[in-house]
Amino acid sequence: MPPKRNYKFEKRQKDLAKKKKKEEKMQRKQERKQDTFDEGDDSAVDQEDQSEES
Repeated sequence: MPPKRNYKFEKRQKDLAKKKKKEEKMQRKQERKQDTFDEGDDSAVDQEDQSEES
C-alpha cells in the first residue's frame, strides 16, 4: 500500500512558490518604474543644462 499523500505540504509548497513569483514580479515592476523615472530625470537635467548655456 502506497503512503498517504500529504496534501497540506503540497499546498504549502505551491503557495510559497506563488508568493515568491508574485514578489519577483512586483520587484521587476518597481525596477521598470524606477528606470523610467530615472530616464525622465535625465531629460530634465539635459534641458536645464541647455537653458544655462543659452
